[in-house]
Amino acid sequence: MEAAVSPLPDDVAALKALVLSMGAELAAAKARASATEALIAHLKLQIAKLKREQYGPSAERSRRLLDQLELQLEELEASASEDELAAEKAAAKTTSVAAFSRKRPARKPFPEHLPRERVVIPAPCSCPACGGTRLSKLGEDVTETLEVIPRAWKVPQTVRERFSCRDCEKITQPPAPFHVVPRGWAGPSFLAMLLFEKYGQHQPLNRQAERFAREGVPLSTSTLADQVGAATFALMPLTG
Repeated sequence: MEAAVSPLPDDVAALKALVLSMGAELAAAKARASATEALIAHLKLQIAKLKREQYGPSAERSRRLLDQLELQLEELEASASEDELAAEKAAAKTTSVAAFSRKRPARKPFPEHLPRERVVIPAPCSCPACGGTRLSKLGEDVTETLEVIPRAWKVPQTVRERFSCRDCEKITQPPAPFHVVPRGWAGPSFLAMLLFEKYGQHQPLNRQAERFAREGVPLSTSTLADQVGAATFALMPLTG
């Protein structure tokens, strides 16, 4: 025996509410599915890490597997957050569907060594309820957000003025500043960043060159390679 199908309402407003409700339920279902996939990927990554710790990083394949799982987890968590926001937006348009809330792992507090910038929102001069001006502070709520200062490039100009002696007519000039690389154009901070990105973060020079170009500093890969070779030679006494 077939189940009875409830008739659709004739009222336009009721039909609109029904469509919104169905859309919100579909969005919530998609968000739940995305959250489940992200949780499964997170558990797979944790299992892989535990196995690697137990048996040791002996195989290159295990490292590639972890990198693949990390990338998969990043994509799934980003999709889960996007679907959750879409579900919340859809649920806000209807009163019959509750918003979906994904359970997230507890975030650690921001490191204490990071400098804090205190921004105080100006308090009202009068009570918004009665207009009275006798206000007394009861406390405050502090909301912390993590921010970053974008990398800034600069070109220091070292000026060496020349002087001539009117008595002996000899010309004097301060000596040239020290460079890590003889006659080099790259400063020590730039060289340190270049070497750390290449050897510490495994970023090839061509990718670094592409990023530098996007930041407005075009440098060829061969130019960067010359600096890496010269800096490596300069560091040889430290490596023995």
